[in-house]
Amino acid sequence: MKYFYLTVVSAIILTSCGGENKQSVEDIIASKDLELIRKKKTELDAKAQEISTQLKELEKEIKVLDPQEKIPLITTFAAKETVFNHFVELQGNVSTKQNVVIYPEFSGTLTRVYVKEGQKVSKGQILAKIDDGGLSQQLTQLQIQADLAKTTFERQERLWNQKIGSEIQYLQAKSSYEAQEQAVSQLKQQVGKTVVRAPFSGTIDDVITEQGTVVAPGQSMLFRIVNLQDMYIETDVPERYISNVIPGKKVEVEFPILGKKLDAKIRQAGNFINPANRTFKAEIAINNKNNNIKPNLTAKLKINDYTSDNAILIKQSIISENAEGEQYVYIVSNKNNSMAKAKRVIIETGKTQGDNIEVLSGLKNGDEIIDEGARSVKDGQDVKILKIEV
Repeated sequence: MKYFYLTVVSAIILTSCGGENKQSVEDIIASKDLELIRKKKTELDAKAQEISTQLKELEKEIKVLDPQEKIPLITTFAAKETVFNHFVELQGNVSTKQNVVIYPEFSGTLTRVYVKEGQKVSKGQILAKIDDGGLSQQLTQLQIQADLAKTTFERQERLWNQKIGSEIQYLQAKSSYEAQEQAVSQLKQQVGKTVVRAPFSGTIDDVITEQGTVVAPGQSMLFRIVNLQDMYIETDVPERYISNVIPGKKVEVEFPILGKKLDAKIRQAGNFINPANRTFKAEIAINNKNNNIKPNLTAKLKINDYTSDNAILIKQSIISENAEGEQYVYIVSNKNNSMAKAKRVIIETGKTQGDNIEVLSGLKNGDEIIDEGARSVKDGQDVKILKIEV
């Protein structure tokens, strides 16, 4: 066809220029006659426009007469079984069960604060001391009485074992001693509440109340203590995933603020569906060796809820739907070199991931599926394959 165009163009130019003016363009340019050069350019512009119009008409007629020009041009790719991992994409917040505000258990003046912000503390370490209001002196006196009651009881017991004295004297001494011991124990517990201790090992994140302040149980916040080692992400999972989002499932975790990604697993999946939003809770344990992950940090989660080892994936854009609501794609058949026929195949699809969708039935490994041109062909139509994507 290329040679045909060249022949036509040459014939038209020769016919147009042959009889009217035998002077060549080179001769006209060499004459340096501006008026003559402009006149020649105007003639050639008009002839070029006429030739362009004639070429378009010839090309149009060629498409009508040549059957090869009516065959759609397509590209194809081969269906291939592959491992398909589907992910549920959610958002969660970092939490820790060891992130608490410490309140006093005793009313009084905060006489001493032994720690500062950022300090690491151990479980049971003394953090502060509250004025006991004289309880220590009372405990000392009560302990003296308890010691006396113990001595009296021991002597009375020895006499009773020797059958000396009455049983009532022995029982009274025993009762008095036990009562004193119980009173000492109770007062020790009260005095113990004046000492504020760390409930677990961690870091003092905030010293809320300063030394010298009067504090009260359940009202005055003293410290915030945090342990960043036992961290986890909590997220709300839609109830439709309750059978697939279970403990042990793999999770891809991303912290956009930190620019950090890590792999984790679901530690716990809730058994209660929240009626307000139809979701259940899931916990993902995370490693925080560098302590750069903080409570309430936002995380993006991709939970692997479904895996198929022999899945066929295709682009959603090549799928069409008929009047009955059935989905279909086109494959090629009766292939002969680059020529073939388009064949419509009804398919059943499953889960999607990005632009791809899993085909559950209708296609088999090795089928040559029409990609580009899929929406312009018809069932049984001849097609010409431009390329095959492997």
